[in-house]
Amino acid sequence: MLQASAFRAASPAAVMPWPARYQAVRAQSQALCAPLLPEDTVVQPVIDVSPPKWHLAHTTWFWETFLLKEYAPGYQVFHPEYAFLFNSYYNSLGSRVNRADRGTLSRPPLAEVLAYRAHVDAAMAALLDHADDLPAAFYELVELGLQHEQQHQELLATDIKYILSTSPLAPAYLESSVRSEELRVDSAEAVKPTLNSQLLTLNSNWLPVPGGIYKVGFQEEGFCFDNELAAHDVLIAPFELQNRLVTNGEYLAFIEAGGYRDFRYWMGEGWDLAQAEGWEAPLYWTQRDGAWYRFTHHGLQPVSLAAPVTHISFYEADAYAHWAGARLPTEAEWETAARYFEATPAGGTWLESQRFDPQPLPADADPTQCHQLLGDCWEWTYSAYHAYPGYERAAGALGEYNGKFMVNQLVLRGGSCATPESHIRVSYRNFFHADKRWQFTGIRLAR
Repeated sequence: MLQASAFRAASPAAVMPWPARYQAVRAQSQALCAPLLPEDTVVQPVIDVSPPKWHLAHTTWFWETFLLKEYAPGYQVFHPEYAFLFNSYYNSLGSRVNRADRGTLSRPPLAEVLAYRAHVDAAMAALLDHADDLPAAFYELVELGLQHEQQHQELLATDIKYILSTSPLAPAYLESSVRSEELRVDSAEAVKPTLNSQLLTLNSNWLPVPGGIYKVGFQEEGFCFDNELAAHDVLIAPFELQNRLVTNGEYLAFIEAGGYRDFRYWMGEGWDLAQAEGWEAPLYWTQRDGAWYRFTHHGLQPVSLAAPVTHISFYEADAYAHWAGARLPTEAEWETAARYFEATPAGGTWLESQRFDPQPLPADADPTQCHQLLGDCWEWTYSAYHAYPGYERAAGALGEYNGKFMVNQLVLRGGSCATPESHIRVSYRNFFHADKRWQFTGIRLAR
């Protein structure tokens, strides 16, 4: 039997009924793909991006493999070869399609993948109707399955953006009829390369966090991933944290000051990469007729100076921090500040809004409060992704979920506008390699 003891599940009474939660999460995944053409769902421009069709199938394979085959007597798998096609990285469960080759899977067609989802959903509905008769390990796996699918919903949102951005047609994922009013910006308002200093005026305060011994890691009730365990004490020196995210306007000042042409601000590895890749601005930024635009889920839009900068690598975030005379916070500092300032998801931009764009800080935001800690942009920290003291990998295949990735990656905190709101918490640890830019990654400074 698969072991899920390293994952904590919420009790069934603590949230909406299991069948309703399952249906809502599964429906959200398909809703994210509804605006796409079938041809869009097969594309894989780079290894980090998986085709939307693969996401739909892989999340379904997860339910079939970890729950139905284990707990549903007599369950018949939809197709015997799908375990090879849609396993992601579980070596314990056998061989699989190379990650870089997921875009070669023209078959099964999208219609068959949707039939696969319907087959599994029907079996899961029957199983959840009798969930009260099943052991606690079953509930842990259901919760993990829901959280896993929400992770793939964020990947769907960001992968779709990258896929569409590679088309010379720059197609909009969401057409103008469903754009929010804030995104309807006339092209005449596009940002010219030379900034007026007034455009950079935005309340920015440095908020002190007292030094001391603080506890970090999961401390609440409900679900968490195993990499959030175990809660432990850390010694934090006094520091100050910027009360908001760094804006596009502030980052544009870094660009205009020659930040991408001055090695003094950069890690050597990042400098070499930026030169080799020809980086001159965040991912999705482009200049047309002397004005800055960026590709969004709503097509090509003028850069909003007041909105948080996003789609930048750790190297770019760190270079900007050095240029600005500050630094990135450690993950322990970030979590300490989030608890100290009592951060909640309220007011953040999340996947459910379908805005898929970080919101500017309101002009009347309280300068004594720390804003945008949860939602809008994942925030790079200056911390390597590794195990907390006392961490133990789960036995079996689920032990591969997090533990084997704890090397050569950096921690990000806070969630983004592509993260489901119910998925995030203060102790949540995301992680990426330092060069990655396709997620909604941004900057908060510390000093």
